[in-house]
Amino acid sequence: MHKSVLLLECLENLNLSLGSIVVDCTLGYGGHSSEILYRIPNGFLYAFDQDTEALQSSQKRLSNIADNYELIYSNFSHIKEELTKRGIEKVNGILFDLGVSSPQLDEDYRGFSFHSDARLDMRMNREESLSAYEVVNSYSFEDLAHIFTVYGEEKYATSIAKNIVKERQIKPITTTLELVEVIKKSVPMKYKLEKHPARKVFQAIRIEVNHELEVFESALYQALDLLAVGGRICVITFHSLEDKLCKKIFKEVSSVDKNLQKMPVIPEEFMPKFKIIGVIDPTAQEITENHRARSAKLRVIERIKEG
Repeated sequence: MHKSVLLLECLENLNLSLGSIVVDCTLGYGGHSSEILYRIPNGFLYAFDQDTEALQSSQKRLSNIADNYELIYSNFSHIKEELTKRGIEKVNGILFDLGVSSPQLDEDYRGFSFHSDARLDMRMNREESLSAYEVVNSYSFEDLAHIFTVYGEEKYATSIAKNIVKERQIKPITTTLELVEVIKKSVPMKYKLEKHPARKVFQAIRIEVNHELEVFESALYQALDLLAVGGRICVITFHSLEDKLCKKIFKEVSSVDKNLQKMPVIPEEFMPKFKIIGVIDPTAQEITENHRARSAKLRVIERIKEG
């Protein structure tokens, strides 16, 4: 069963009221959304997902709670366009939970997991053409080494990329465990004993397949625009790349322009429109009960003036 990470902390920091209009950008299997619905009986929830299985599962779950919601089959990079279509210009709360949901990891055929055998896939939206298979079997050595280094922060990126290219010249690498074997051959024994050696490479390929960082950056700027005064955005990240990006954007929109900082009085129109509320880590108890929480971090920002 998928357990939502930092659930209570999100609910507390979204500052929900009975009539809040809320957007869950990452519906998944409805853990956060179902709890949000209980708290906004006179409000409305818009929830995005590009995974049809997640949407079907959440529809059943949410329909047992209330009917003041709409599920939107779309990547959250279209948040502004989709809400504008529905006549929504401002919202009170927005949530991003950037982790891959447990069911996606647990369903072997989705090809996200390095623990079980499946065709290389990793597409969150099954209708997209680019899958992990294409990345592994058609990207150049240079491109593979680059994504393993940048998206996976993998120190043996060059060696792994070299062996992938060598292996696929004999025959295509078609399954997750075939890729795991190539990775294992490419790293020292000591590295294999520390943590699973495929963890970072699988993360890098998943980010590449789903364009995760570009999509998140675009969606976060749109979300900031959509936020009403007093409204908050909660972002749960699971790796340092997403977290650094979120931190950078939050800092940018909540700071006075560098060129104006030395002015004795900063005109009101140049003062920041947002303030950072804080950064929250999971409790030791949550990490014990849900190991997927161990790398999670929650960042919260609030709009404090119109702009």
